[in-house]
Amino acid sequence: MKPVKASGNMSGNISRIQAEILIILQSLIYGFGDPISKIAFEVTPVYTMMTVRYFIAFMFSFAVFHRRVIRTVRTVPVKSWLIPGVCISLYYVLNNVALALTDATSVAFLRSLSVVMTPAFAFLIYRTRYKWQHIALQILILPGMYLLCVKGGLSGIGAGEVVAVIAAFMSAGALVFSKRYLDEVDPVSMTCLMAGCSAVIALAGSLLFEGGIQLGTTTPKAWAIILYLAIMCTFLGYLMQNLALTGISDRSVALIQSLCPVMTAVFAFFLLGETLSAAGIAGAGIIVACVALASVIRQ
Repeated sequence: MKPVKASGNMSGNISRIQAEILIILQSLIYGFGDPISKIAFEVTPVYTMMTVRYFIAFMFSFAVFHRRVIRTVRTVPVKSWLIPGVCISLYYVLNNVALALTDATSVAFLRSLSVVMTPAFAFLIYRTRYKWQHIALQILILPGMYLLCVKGGLSGIGAGEVVAVIAAFMSAGALVFSKRYLDEVDPVSMTCLMAGCSAVIALAGSLLFEGGIQLGTTTPKAWAIILYLAIMCTFLGYLMQNLALTGISDRSVALIQSLCPVMTAVFAFFLLGETLSAAGIAGAGIIVACVALASVIRQ
């Protein structure tokens, strides 16, 4: 059966400028979400918080857009939303596993490898080609990520580092497959179904590593943070990414998302009192410069 695209402003292609603004806003939202997540993790287990966060995001998006979602499930092949959903779910779950196994600085840097994995993945799967200038910028951004995220070098190669690299690969897969299947699934339905997949996989992690949902110590402040992560970071963040992928390439999305660690560093300074070294400031400058230069090259 031929897929039926949902009608409305959130189902068609958007302009390049609109798409870039959406990913910048997504990075801003995620940048605020990262430091406040650390506050909630002090009283709520990681997988429990992820499970509740994703279930709230799924229920909210389904309540608002259930007609679109039901139509999508009935008319579109399951793989068109399940593959991107599983990729993005595994990315977030594996990222948290890596954080439990090794230093956060190492995870942040290795996770940024998705910026070069995305075009490589797209070429291997769909033979997508890019200009050498774009590839050069994505490679150049890695030293910036290293300076921003790593203090005193990586902690070595162990299980945590391996898991972080796999998480980066899953992030690249989520972008590439989302870009491919958004021709069949409208962005709103993709967002809702991605949240559902994330909730199921997070629940599996909670059952496996935490013995089930543990909310006994969750404070009102932690619940407020979970609601922000569910509505802003998950529902709105996923939706912004899916909408942006209808206007720019997966490679461009990955490159602009490199701003997220910069935003995190800014909010961590104001909320947690964490400061950047001179090397970190230089790394942030390199990242911002690469993103700006990429936009100039496209124009």
